[in-house]
Amino acid sequence: MQIILLEKVVNLGNIGDIVKVKDGYARNFLIPGKKARRATKDAIVEFEVRRAELEKVAAEKLSAAQARGEKLNGLTVQLSQKAGVDGRLFGSITNADIATALKGQGFGDIEKAQVRLPQGPLKMIGDHSVQVALHTDVVVDVTVSVLGEHE
Repeated sequence: MQIILLEKVVNLGNIGDIVKVKDGYARNFLIPGKKARRATKDAIVEFEVRRAELEKVAAEKLSAAQARGEKLNGLTVQLSQKAGVDGRLFGSITNADIATALKGQGFGDIEKAQVRLPQGPLKMIGDHSVQVALHTDVVVDVTVSVLGEHE
């Protein structure tokens, strides 16, 4: 399906790009999320009329994400979990746990999908570096300090 992008999409394109994607991806994700429209002649003409407005909105989102990123960059989040004597956790720390901890520190608009764990869930005590993607162009590093609880 040919679509025209209404905002920047990772690994796909920028605002105004006309790209071909699988039908299901367009129907189930891009179009309902207002990230794209079908690339018909009418839609292309309408997009060109609204292009400046859409680029202005995208620039505002980017600057807001950069401002939040400045506050979040280098932040340390402490989480505690039951652990054995060798430092392994009983269970693991997931991106949902980290997002909840960030909400508790005043960053209420962080979703679990924005927290990226490069090596998967955290299973050892210690300091771990994770990434938080606030925008497609704004990714900040956050340190998660996992503390072990002993019974």
